[in-house]
Amino acid sequence: MSNQPELNKYKQEIADLYTRRSQTYDNSDWHLQTARRLVEYGRVGFGQQILDMATGTGHVAIAAAEIVGSQGRVIGVDIATGMLDIARSKAQALSLKNTEFILADAETLDFPVNTCDRIFCASAFIWMSDLHATLTHWHKFLKPGGILGIHAFADTAFVGGVVTQKVAKKYGISFNMSKPTGTVEKCHSLLEQAGFKDIEIKIQQDGSYISLEKAKAMWAGSSHPAPGQYPPPLSTLSTEQLAQAKAEFENELESLQTERGIWNDITTIYVFGRK
Repeated sequence: MSNQPELNKYKQEIADLYTRRSQTYDNSDWHLQTARRLVEYGRVGFGQQILDMATGTGHVAIAAAEIVGSQGRVIGVDIATGMLDIARSKAQALSLKNTEFILADAETLDFPVNTCDRIFCASAFIWMSDLHATLTHWHKFLKPGGILGIHAFADTAFVGGVVTQKVAKKYGISFNMSKPTGTVEKCHSLLEQAGFKDIEIKIQQDGSYISLEKAKAMWAGSSHPAPGQYPPPLSTLSTEQLAQAKAEFENELESLQTERGIWNDITTIYVFGRK
């Protein structure tokens, strides 16, 4: 396992983004709730060996570590040093001796084959450069009968992204966002093509009303990293086109406003497959 990953520009921008977010990432309970569901649905048990890909601040890793106990082992992997610093601090505060966090790229991770009981990836799978290659790579690390569990978002999730896609299309730009994993059928196909069997998928309806100002703050702009795409799709627009696109984005959001605010769907998909 390498703790000095060589990151391309796309990966480095993601690492920098999440390091910037690390100090506030745990302000919401949403990520923690999602992680705990993934671990629960993934049937983690005592003594298991767990890999948590793109562990972030360690929500999944810590939840799993508390279950696998002293006979188990959990390794959390991430490319963002800031997120790993938070994860290590949390594990230390809980006196977890069965948990390790390493700086590495989950897509190129060097790890012994047939050694893991569970591999998880919460909220971050869509950021992988090549979803099929990543799943195939992870499949090797699982023991026969081991389970992979990933968390994805429906293609209706996050109003800012949905509206951005609509606006970008007017300029001939394809914005993937959650499209590659946005339906049950797409998730099932991804795991099946990577060699997984006994595929199970659970859907959690979620979302809330948010203010117009918060929705407008979801504008991606031309420099914000885009999942699975580099350079960012809107970076092809001229300054004038980008300003116009942003104005159209805000107009679209204003048309969605109600007395309660703007509905921000966060429908989530929990996907599990067995080796």
